[in-house]
Amino acid sequence: MKLRGLYAITDSQLLAGKCLTYVEAALDGGLTLLQYRDKSADDARRLREAEALRELCARYGAQLIINDDAELAARLGVGVHLGQTDGPLNPARALLGRNAIIGSTCHSQIELAQQAAQEGASYVAFGRFFNSSTKPGAPTATLELLDHARAQLTVPICVIGGITLENAAPLVEHGADLLAVVHGLFGAETAQAVTRRARAFNDLLSL
Repeated sequence: MKLRGLYAITDSQLLAGKCLTYVEAALDGGLTLLQYRDKSADDARRLREAEALRELCARYGAQLIINDDAELAARLGVGVHLGQTDGPLNPARALLGRNAIIGSTCHSQIELAQQAAQEGASYVAFGRFFNSSTKPGAPTATLELLDHARAQLTVPICVIGGITLENAAPLVEHGADLLAVVHGLFGAETAQAVTRRARAFNDLLSL
C-alpha cells in the first residue's frame, strides 16, 4: 500500500474514556495510519486496547502500528514505530516480516533517515515542526530539511510535532506524505468534529 495520508497517534490522557469513539470518528474521516502510543506498564490493558483498535482499523481499511513495542506488534500481526533509543530496525524487521510497516523517528537529521531507509524502514518521521505538547523538548525541523529529504529519499516522509489544519499545508507542499497528528485531530470537542478535521487534513494531502 502507498503510505500517504493522515496518520493519527493516540494519547492516553487526551483520549481517556473516549479512545475507541474518537479513533472510529477519525477512521470515518479517512485515516490512513493509526499509531497506538501508550507508555504505561499495564500490559494486559495495552493488549486489550490494541486488539480493539486493530479490529476498528481493519473494518475501515486502515493500518495499525504500535509505538516502540515490536513484541506487541508481532503478537497482533501489525507494524511498529521505533524511536532512536529503540535500537536498530533489523531485529524488528526480522520479527515482524517483510510486509510489516516499520517507521523510524529521525528528528531533524537526514543521515538518520538515510540509515533507516537502508535498514528497511517503511517511512521516516521528521519533527517537531511546531511547538508540541506531546514532545516539548524535541529539536525543531524546518521546511528546508523537508526539501533536502524529498530530494534524497525514496521512502515516504512523515512529519510530526504540533501539526494543525492551520499550519499543515506548507509541509505537504514541501514533500510530506504523512501528517502525524495528535492534539490537532483528537483535541476536538466532539467525535463529529474529529471526523471533520480528519477529512480536512486529507483534503490538504490530495491537492
